[in-house]
Amino acid sequence: MRMNKVVVIGLFAGAALGLAASPAAARTLRVHVDSFKNGGIIPNKYAFCVPAAQGHTGPGDDISPSISWSRGPRGTQSYAIILYDADSPAEHREMMNKEGMTMTAAVKRHDFYHWVLVDIPPDVRSLKEGADSNARVVHGKPATPAAAGVRGLNDYTKVTANNDAMKGQYYGYDGPCPPWNDGVVHHYHFTVYALSVKTLDLPKDFDGPAALAAMKGKILAQGRELGLYTQNPAKGAKVPK
Repeated sequence: MRMNKVVVIGLFAGAALGLAASPAAARTLRVHVDSFKNGGIIPNKYAFCVPAAQGHTGPGDDISPSISWSRGPRGTQSYAIILYDADSPAEHREMMNKEGMTMTAAVKRHDFYHWVLVDIPPDVRSLKEGADSNARVVHGKPATPAAAGVRGLNDYTKVTANNDAMKGQYYGYDGPCPPWNDGVVHHYHFTVYALSVKTLDLPKDFDGPAALAAMKGKILAQGRELGLYTQNPAKGAKVPK
């Protein structure tokens, strides 16, 4: 069931916002996630859910990967990290993880935020593996101080709201968990922004869209690395025996 390089889950809206928040003259940051090549499969250890022989899926290690980026241009006072899945089903969600059904590419998609971290000091240009998540935590990780920066809510907060076994406030990083019956391989965008302000002055319970909205007019540079993930054996997921 280990897929050498993967990240899982997808659900809500943000890619478009990310682009809208970026000024036309913004420079490019070089972003690198150590555990996979750009456009490669994200390893299972970074996923919230992983393929399983029984029940199709099971809990993943949910470790945040190591990530680094190049220095921002003059005037950079902070950095922000936003990770989103661009392929989360936006409709027919009743079909997710259902036997005898496959979610095809015809299903409408939207962005799902997996990692929201802002106000990272300007002298920090990397985070070690496990810095923002070292385990999958049922009901979500608290808004405790991050290794660097301020954690926002990811979209597991929204999608678990009606599940008593899982609901809670999910701060910081929680990895991929796309439906095991999805015929689309999910795309995860690890995006780093160099900002002209020390803090975005966001309230405690801010999320991805709120962070992106607060960045408008403050982005000096940005860059991203792309990772792929699937739990569907028909799309290449390795299921343990």
